[in-house]
Order: sequence, then structure tokens, then C-alpha cells
Amino acid sequence: MMNHSVVLERLGTVDRGIVEANPVVFRDRLYRFEYIRTAYPGNDSGTSYFRFVDVKRGDVLPPFGRGLHMGNAFVWKEKLYVSCVEQWGGDCFLLLESDDLIHWSAPRRIPGAPGRQCFNTSVCRAGERFVIAFELGAPLAEDDEPFTMFFAESDDLAHWRQLDGASFGRGVYCGAPMLRFFDGFYYFFHLSGNYGTGFRTMVSRSADLVSWSREQLVLDFREDDRRWAKADPSPEELRATAEAKNINASDLDFCEFGGGLYATYSWGDQAGTEFLAVARAACTEREFCLSFFRDGDE
Repeated sequence: MMNHSVVLERLGTVDRGIVEANPVVFRDRLYRFEYIRTAYPGNDSGTSYFRFVDVKRGDVLPPFGRGLHMGNAFVWKEKLYVSCVEQWGGDCFLLLESDDLIHWSAPRRIPGAPGRQCFNTSVCRAGERFVIAFELGAPLAEDDEPFTMFFAESDDLAHWRQLDGASFGRGVYCGAPMLRFFDGFYYFFHLSGNYGTGFRTMVSRSADLVSWSREQLVLDFREDDRRWAKADPSPEELRATAEAKNINASDLDFCEFGGGLYATYSWGDQAGTEFLAVARAACTEREFCLSFFRDGDE
């Protein structure tokens, strides 16, 4: 793997029991979108849901999307969109939207894969269109491994067309997608690994979503992930991070805010004991993506 000049500074753990999360800037405020599972500490509602946290204030906004799963937030102009699934391994993806983070539209179906299991998504703006990366599981097609990524495009975030021949991760384990687009290239961040050697976040790039460069290492698991970002973690929280098995650095996502990059990621055992951590870098999204590649490094 090549070295690169951008440093992602780890700020510490902010919560436990959260995996799918991503930061967004909406109307000049930094928020952290979080998918709250039924097993999340303190979730006594009996169901999953989504929420936003105001990062500066620490305020938790009203929950929404009850019963939905594996969400990912995306901002476009004056609206915030959340792509998700109705159930783990269901056969379609859903999209919700809001212009105030309080009132949300009814979820509408966007293309899925009848007969295949649907999981995580990531949406980005690519020139004059939107592109979604979506994760499919069993039953597996030839040369697929769980999970395989596919791509679709849209002009309006309502009507989607799957892109012929566009995929990533055939024949290898691949998960936790994050898609970005700069200067004619798609940058695809994803999880790679196994329970023997651990799971790491990698990145590859493509001009057409069909042919891909060699993957580069982005984020590895480290012992300092156990450090808490807040000043007063509870004894139970300290015990949980100290005793947890850490073989995973997954679900990286980021946005620009305050003159730099704000990032979230998950660490833990990739088997149910997981923690949400944050990081930052003194660069733009574009600079971070390009830093992993040099001319001819394909």
C-alpha cells in the first residue's frame, strides 16, 4: 500500500452500539446521522429508528424512520435524504426526505434487486447526476461473495437506472460502502478482510464504475480507538471499551466542516460489539480522496 500525506487524526469514541452513521452539514450546522438498533443501550422502544445529533450542541433530534434499518444520509440543496432498507436482507431500498429534520416524508421505494438481499447504501453527486452504491447479499450470483456492490444513477433522486456492468467486490468480501466523485473519478471506500486477519477500510477508484484501480489502505484498527472523546465516560462505558475485542475499522464516512474534514467510523469485533468513533483531517474531501492515488497508480 502506498503512503499518502493526509493524516486522519482519531479523536476517540463517542458512543457504543452504533455502526451505521455518517456526518452531514445541513444549513451550516454539523450533524451526525445515526442508525439506532434495537440492542442499543437505552433503546427501550422495541424497534430500530434513525436520529440526528447536533455535534456542537450535543442535542439529539426527534427519532424518525421507526422500524427501518441501515440508513445513510445525503444532503442536496435544501433537503436531507436518507436511503435505507425496510428490513435486513429485504428486497428493496427506500428513500426518505425532509427539509427541517423534524418532518419526514413517507418512505418511497427505489430500485432494489428482487430475489437478492439488500443492505447498505451510499449516495453521491457525480457531475449532473446522482449515483447510488448499494450492497447485495444472498443468493449469490457466480463469482459473488457477500457482499457485492452495484450502482445506479438518477437525475432527480426519484427515478433510478441500474448501470450495466457496474459492480465492485465480486469474488471477495466487501461491505460498508461510501462513494465520492471528483475530477472524473469515483472513489469507493469499503470494508475488506475476515475474522482471522481483521477488517480494514480500503479505497479504490474508477472512471466508469466497471474497471477499478488497486485498492489502498485507508483506515486500520488500533488500540487508541478505545479512548473516549468525551471527558466523563461512565464506568460501564470505560469497562466496555477496555474489554472489547478490536479487529475492525469500518463504516468510514466524512464531510467538510470548519475548514477541514469531520469523519465517523466504527470499531470493535464486527460481530455485535461495536463502537462509534470520530476523526478529523486538515483537508477537503477532494484532497483526502486524491491523496491515495498518484498518476499511473491504477
